[in-house]
Parts: sequence; structure tokens; C-alpha cells
Amino acid sequence: MLYSLLRPALFLFDAESAHSLSLAALKALPLHGSANMSGPLATEVAGLRFPNPLGMAAGFDKNGEVPDALLGLGFGFAEVGSITPLPQSGNPRPRMFRLSEDRAVINRLGFNNAGAAAATERLTRRLGRPGVVGINLGANKDSTDRIADYATMAQLMAPLASYLAVNVSSPNTPGLRALQDEGALTALLDAVLAARGSSAAADGGHLPPVFLKVAPDLEPADIEAISRIAIDKQLGALIVSNTTISRPPLASAHAGETGGLSGAPLRPLALQRLRDFRAATGGQVPLIGVGGIATADDAWERIRAGASLVQLYSAMAYAGPGIARAINKGLERLMQRDGFATIAEAVGSE
Repeated sequence: MLYSLLRPALFLFDAESAHSLSLAALKALPLHGSANMSGPLATEVAGLRFPNPLGMAAGFDKNGEVPDALLGLGFGFAEVGSITPLPQSGNPRPRMFRLSEDRAVINRLGFNNAGAAAATERLTRRLGRPGVVGINLGANKDSTDRIADYATMAQLMAPLASYLAVNVSSPNTPGLRALQDEGALTALLDAVLAARGSSAAADGGHLPPVFLKVAPDLEPADIEAISRIAIDKQLGALIVSNTTISRPPLASAHAGETGGLSGAPLRPLALQRLRDFRAATGGQVPLIGVGGIATADDAWERIRAGASLVQLYSAMAYAGPGIARAINKGLERLMQRDGFATIAEAVGSE
């Protein structure tokens, strides 16, 4: 209710400035996650225990500034990043556009972040606190060897991460999505897994699972190839999916802006891609559903379609910081309605 009163004032700011204000507010609030692993929504994926299946997607907390505050809002996990080896400013502003009529966002941020050194210092300070915090890995735009960038990031971040998410699906770094091609993806994951292993050897054996974040704009052959690789490399999960470069019908004046589209219009495409990956993997790799999730019904539909976990980001700009608790409350109701005792039982049950 309070957010609905504040939102018109917040929307007077451009989308990126409003986002910065949201981060500042979260840093100022005394929010801390409490890991209740025995509640009705608790679940396990890739050897990790989650108090509920709803996470904050990468992109909201690019520099790992507020993961504990996000957990305190009721999210079952938080994914920070994307973080690149070196700091980079990203693409020129304006580069983030709020499509209010469509409850959507278009961004072409370009992996703007403060770099690995700053993130390492910040995330080291939270070691020992409860809660699942994943780290989303990226490569620098001007890198001459992006696979080496990902390997570097995996080695640096493995000691600090509950899981590592390899992001090769952002449309805003030229050429990045080419790393989803079969040969390039195999070489990339081999390098990341080797770097993670090297880090574990030096860090007492901490071996966080590796997740892969994929684009929704994939052909059937790509889906089959990525699924084969994910099974072969024993990835912890596939995150399906990132933003789309496609453009369904949109009402906003910003519809023609370049970049990745997220929010409500992405929902049908992201749901279909989740079903495609569920079929292609045969359930052998856990899936994380993201894209257009704004309500408990959206989350439940994605779980029934095969997602073990779900994530959101854009919807919080429209619904406010109470969205996680509202969705979790709705999920409990939907589980009871449909006769499931656990989230795991419902996964892929549609």
C-alpha cells in the first residue's frame, strides 16, 4: 500500500536514477535475511537449501551491495552481478527505459559495474552470514579473451559464492551471445570449471555449483546443444532466461529503444523456453525460471512447467519491495490448493 503511494513520485525519476534510489534505501534499512529452512516453501537445488524458491535476478544488485537486505525482504536467494574482472562504465546514458504501459523495462546497460576487486572486498565482509547468494559472472566489453575473463572471475568469486552463474546471454555486450554456440560454450565451461576447481584446491574444498544463464532468443538446435552440454558438464542449473531482443506488441513510446526487454511482455517467451529446456534436458538439469514473473500465479506456472526455482527483477519496480512476501504467501496457498506438500513435488507437474 505504501509503495503504491510512493511510486508516482519515484517514477518522476528516470529508470536508472530510480533504481539507484532503491539501492540507497535498501542500504539504509536494517534488513537481514533469516534462513528458515523448515518452512513449507523450503527446497533444495544443486545441493543448496533455499527457504523459498523465489530469488532476485542478477542486474538489480550489480556490485553486491545489498544481498542481505534482499534476503530480508523475503527473497529465498539473491544473485548479484554481473561482475566483470575490471570496472567498466557500460553504455552511454540514457540506457534504461521504463515502459509503464507494458509493465516492462528495456535496458542496454552493458555490464556497468565496479569490477572484481571492489566486489571481492564487499562480499568477503558478508562471509559467514546465512542465506544463498549467487554471483553472476561477466566479461569485459573490450576483453581480447572473454573465456579467460570468465575463468578469472570463477577463480576469484568461488570462495565467496553460494553458486556461480555464467552469463553469456546479455544482448548488450557485442558478440557475447556467440559464446552460447556449442564449441565456444564447451570451451568456456571447461575453463570455468577448471578455475573453480583450482580455487577450491586453494580454499579448503569449497566448490560452488555452476549455473548457466541463457537467452530466450534461441533456435531449437541451440536448445538441444546447450542441454547436452549442461548434462555432460553436470551443471548445477540452467537459468531460463535473460532479456529478449525480440519485440512483441508494446504500447509504450519507448518500444523502439534497443536493448533487452524484460517484464510482463517477456512472460510467454520465457515460459515457452523453460518448457523447451525441460523437454530437452529430460529433467536431468534443474531449471530456474525468470522473465515476466510478477505474481504467485506466474511463479507457480513456471514451477509447474519445470522450474525448481524462479527469479524476478523488473516486477519489483512496479509492485514494490513487498513483492517477495506477497508471492511466497500466494505460493503457499497454491500448493495447498493443488495438493502438493513440497515445491519439489510440483516441479514439472503441469
